[in-house]
Amino acid sequence: MQRRQRGISAGLLLLFYEISRVGFQNIPPVTLGTLALNIILFLNPLGPLSEVCISVNESFYRKNWWRLLLSPIHHADDWHLYFNMVSMLWKGIMLERKLGSAWLAYIIAVFSVLIGVVYMALEYALAELLGDPTYKMICAVGFSGVLFALKVLNNHYNPGRFSSVLGMQISNKYACWVELVAIHLVSPGTSFAGHLAGILVGLMYTVGPLKRIMKACAGEISYSFICTDPSHHPQCCPLFSVLLPLGLLICVNSCCKSWLLWGGPTFPGV
Repeated sequence: MQRRQRGISAGLLLLFYEISRVGFQNIPPVTLGTLALNIILFLNPLGPLSEVCISVNESFYRKNWWRLLLSPIHHADDWHLYFNMVSMLWKGIMLERKLGSAWLAYIIAVFSVLIGVVYMALEYALAELLGDPTYKMICAVGFSGVLFALKVLNNHYNPGRFSSVLGMQISNKYACWVELVAIHLVSPGTSFAGHLAGILVGLMYTVGPLKRIMKACAGEISYSFICTDPSHHPQCCPLFSVLLPLGLLICVNSCCKSWLLWGGPTFPGV
């Protein structure tokens, strides 16, 4: 897997145009920060795609668990980045206004890692069921899995609406599934398992136990402080929206170091 293009390019210029058209002042902080992080890492990646992508072989068998954090925020080329970030721009604005900045940051942090785990489980299952070990070697990057999960959330909070998929008006209830198939048919090179993993994680949150687990992990006191409804918490500080995901990453890093002391998995230097 090789990066096809880096630097200022057509896709990146169009992305900057879309952001400027919306206006920086109209983009909530976590959405804007997510866009900035992905753009910065596209221009200055932490490593070649082959060293940050996620697969069963590289992440599970070789214990390169850091790929769970790195793979969602790296993209194959400028158009991959453009389509994902334009989608993030609109989904992020709607969800951040609905859920609040800190809770959306928490969701993105948890979803990014969990989708990677589900993706590996799906690829492993396909390899075993079909007797084809190449599924374990398929290495994926990109934010689209998270975007599919966020679409599930957005549809959940806006029931009864319709989405246009290939010119067809589809109920939001089924839009994610139709898009999953449509994108794979139009662009066969995309990661079907990665997109499916995003939908499954989104459903874990909306109809499964994930939301309750996340609330329990955050703690009732901290959860009440998080802006789940900005209109009810006008005093909520935007800085907290940044500190929460950073705190989660620090926590993960601390756990990893603890595992290393006990002879657990090792991580590549990044």
